[in-house]
Amino acid sequence: MPARRKARKRALDVLFEADLRDRPPVEVLAGYLERIEKPRPEHLGYAVSLVEGVADHLDRIDELIASYAEGWTLDRMPVVDRNLARIAVYELLYVDEIDDAVAISEAVELARQMSTDDSPRFLNGVLGRIAEYATR
Repeated sequence: MPARRKARKRALDVLFEADLRDRPPVEVLAGYLERIEKPRPEHLGYAVSLVEGVADHLDRIDELIASYAEGWTLDRMPVVDRNLARIAVYELLYVDEIDDAVAISEAVELARQMSTDDSPRFLNGVLGRIAEYATR
């Protein structure tokens, strides 16, 4: 698994836990980091930046997802999908070195591995619309 995909998976783990436990992502991240054995993986820094970035911009990210997820509220989305979308939207809007197509395809691939059969198509559509909005 490529390093950035591993980082996204770790960020998803933290955001998923925070979402389920209704805790701030940075609080869950702190506990997560305490449990990781040393030496820490090289991709951990990117995972931390994803979690912190999503946490810092969560209101704006959720607003965009809710606006572009036609017929779906954030609460109705599977927890995995909601948090994969958050990571991807953060990358689309705030991480210049990641191409939009890469951010979307990584979210879709992780959804293919970890969520429902409908999730990859759903995320691809929502994220595609947000990417189009972001490039205007």
